[in-house]
Amino acid sequence: MGIKRNANAKEIKKAYRRKSLELHPDKNPEEGAAAKFAEVARAYEVLSDDEKRRIYDQHGEEGLKMHEQPGGGGGGGFGGDPFGDIFEHMFNGFGGGRRRGGDRGEQKTPDVRMPLRLSLEDLYKGTTIDVEYVREVLCVHWEECTSRADECQGPGIRLKRQQLAPGFVQQVQIQDERCIARGKAWRQNCRACPQKTETEKIDLTVDVSAGTRQGEEFVYEGVTDEKPGFTAGDLRFVVVEVGHAEYSRDGDNLYTTKEIPLVDALTGFKLTLTHLDGQKFVITVDGVTECDHIMRVPGKGMPRRNGRGNGDLYVKFDVDFPDELTDKQKTAIREILADSGNGDEL
Repeated sequence: MGIKRNANAKEIKKAYRRKSLELHPDKNPEEGAAAKFAEVARAYEVLSDDEKRRIYDQHGEEGLKMHEQPGGGGGGGFGGDPFGDIFEHMFNGFGGGRRRGGDRGEQKTPDVRMPLRLSLEDLYKGTTIDVEYVREVLCVHWEECTSRADECQGPGIRLKRQQLAPGFVQQVQIQDERCIARGKAWRQNCRACPQKTETEKIDLTVDVSAGTRQGEEFVYEGVTDEKPGFTAGDLRFVVVEVGHAEYSRDGDNLYTTKEIPLVDALTGFKLTLTHLDGQKFVITVDGVTECDHIMRVPGKGMPRRNGRGNGDLYVKFDVDFPDELTDKQKTAIREILADSGNGDEL
């Protein structure tokens, strides 16, 4: 590695980093580069371990080999993946190193999203819906069909070792559905569980509170399909608002359109409306109502989720003009409007 015998840890790491980058087979196509890279990795492994370095200084290469033999007090010979474990060990001092393939944390089966179609009446009043959900659950005796497999790194992942050169071993991860967890594999044709999972029906109750909005989710954790080595995902019911013939919604407010005859638009009127809960209420309009006029009715909208009353109702009026008038009607209207000073407008 080109360093002094009394080099400190920082100097050793710096030298190894320089040499390993120089000799790495991916960067150095020269013949013998892989073997030299393995030798440098081996040297770094020894020099970066205080105990191994002490034994090497006192007893040389032969003493180190004896130390590493089974029962010799060491941790076994040099193997593994010089592109992985050694590089990881080296770069740990430079901000963390790589994440090992097996350190994946908890894995879940996929979440399931299901539309929950609700009428505007349901969202206004609130409702309770019973749902039957079909899922796959683990066979009761599934653990009896597992066996130890050290090469399994996790669900569907197996570690395979390939020897590229003497003393130079590469580790790669491959897909293998027999692996169901770290260190565990599935035994095929196991009588305890011919299949890993079986079908189950579960009953769920969805409580929809008054004022629930489009797109809101009701989440049931851990109730989707089960699978060995995984935790079950979440079932998510997503609210889909069904259109209404009379009312539309925007947030906590409601909107509707009502057609009124011309006489009501000119003289005022009372209008009875039926709300989403079936209750009737009356709105009163005095004076003249212009076409497309919008009236705000406070507190007649959707219930607010915070429990503080309701939003507002907005009523738009369309004036229904007669298709034609008789001469007598025209004369009477002119006389009425002339008295009010508006006759010139006809």
